[in-house]
Amino acid sequence: MDLLIEYLPLCWFKNHPWQLTGSLPFLKKNAIFGGILKFLMLANMIPVHEAFFAVLLNIGLVLGFVAAMLSLNRTMHNHTQMVSALLFCENVVLIFCVPVVAWFTVTYDWLSYTAFIGVISWNFALITYIMKRVLAIDVFASMVIAFLYFVSTYGIAYSFTLLF
Repeated sequence: MDLLIEYLPLCWFKNHPWQLTGSLPFLKKNAIFGGILKFLMLANMIPVHEAFFAVLLNIGLVLGFVAAMLSLNRTMHNHTQMVSALLFCENVVLIFCVPVVAWFTVTYDWLSYTAFIGVISWNFALITYIMKRVLAIDVFASMVIAFLYFVSTYGIAYSFTLLF
């Protein structure tokens, strides 16, 4: 519970990921919880076996993207903190995203789509903030890296499900 309280301000653009406690069990719990949430969302849109594969691939791509980024930045010793920060923030956003996705798949209301865009924008802003703080770069460069993060994790995972 202490780690939840420690990581939660990061979702409101406070704290620095390096100041957070790195914990492998916390990272695993975040990966499992996020995997379940992503699976629930994807299983409503694509076949169950494809959703399962996409979630596993997504988690693997997140780990790989962060490892590549941190190795280029020569801060690989902070891998657990960085992945925990990303996954925790994405999980908080997913908690809000699941009901919004259920809402817009049922009603097709413009307000539901607006809420979905708002939640996705919040997720993008969080990833941008984390990249900016971790890599000590400006906002535009961190937005580019956040976009590459989304394309390389979500885009590639979903693209592979289309191939099979």
